[in-house]
Amino acid sequence: MYNRSMKKVYIGIVCCIVLAFTFLTFNSVKINKQKKLLTAPVSITISPFPTNPLSIPAMRKQSYPGSALTILQTLPDGNNYHAFIVSYQSQDLAIHALLTIPIGQKPQKGWPVIIFNHGYIPPQTYQTNPTVGQYATYLPVFAENDYIVLKPDFRGNGNSQGKPEGAYYSPAYAIDDLNAIASMRQYPNANPQAIGIWAHSMGGNVALRVLVVKPEWITAAVIWGGVVGTYEDLQNWHDPFYHPTHSEQADHNQQRFSFVKKYGTPSATSPFWSSIDPTNFLQSISTPIQLDVGGNDEEVPPSFSLSLSNALKNKGKTVTFYSYPGADHNISQSFTNAMQNSLTFFHTYLQNGKN
Repeated sequence: MYNRSMKKVYIGIVCCIVLAFTFLTFNSVKINKQKKLLTAPVSITISPFPTNPLSIPAMRKQSYPGSALTILQTLPDGNNYHAFIVSYQSQDLAIHALLTIPIGQKPQKGWPVIIFNHGYIPPQTYQTNPTVGQYATYLPVFAENDYIVLKPDFRGNGNSQGKPEGAYYSPAYAIDDLNAIASMRQYPNANPQAIGIWAHSMGGNVALRVLVVKPEWITAAVIWGGVVGTYEDLQNWHDPFYHPTHSEQADHNQQRFSFVKKYGTPSATSPFWSSIDPTNFLQSISTPIQLDVGGNDEEVPPSFSLSLSNALKNKGKTVTFYSYPGADHNISQSFTNAMQNSLTFFHTYLQNGKN
């Protein structure tokens, strides 16, 4: 009886010891955890400024694969070149374009290429054919001088699929341009290391955006009468010859007004407006640039190009500025001289430099 009682006492003592040890261990772990929580460094995450698809950082992150060219129509030969209407892919849209290919012996590295960025033309009246329309005398000059020329019809223009979104408050046209360049980089007859851009008016804005998004893709660029001002400049600018349709004007106003409503009026100190403005990213440009303006341009202020020229010079970039006194937006009164300057520029950097 005594042995049984003692045995029960021993068991009780052991159980108490086990319970006490478990309690002390649990509280020790809990206290250590609390100490760690109190002494651990506090990490505060600050959300970055929300990026817009139009911002340069956002566009740099996108891919622009382009595609093989599809021949839609064979046009009559020009003077020293074959001509075709082709299409390529840009964001699942079939973008139409005019393609010219020199007649003759292809250089060892392929023909140098000029991407021809058209200016604003009412999309419903825009024409691709090189022998008619607003650029009938421009494009053949390059085509006749041993350059492949590709003139993209930005989405919604002519027979290109999609909606004409404009260049200033949408990345759409620049995306079409980048996919055009990507398509030529993989085109068998082209030299992918000798691709230039010739651009006019609105097309100059597209070109400038392309130059800061993919500077390594472009070897030389010429911009005539370009809309290359800052967004503060554009806010106070109105082209007196710009007469869009009612629906087109409504779409463009909606884009602009939505930005202003959300981010305020354009300002150099605004993180948003700074992020979408190509003029804030000029340091990344390595491409030689030529800027041409008519001294009597009543549509796009020559000051846009002059300011860009000065900004590029201040950053040590290669830039040439030409002003043609008395010439209009199309530099019609000095066309031969201006076109020769463009050809000389491309010969220097595309033909002589890369072939």
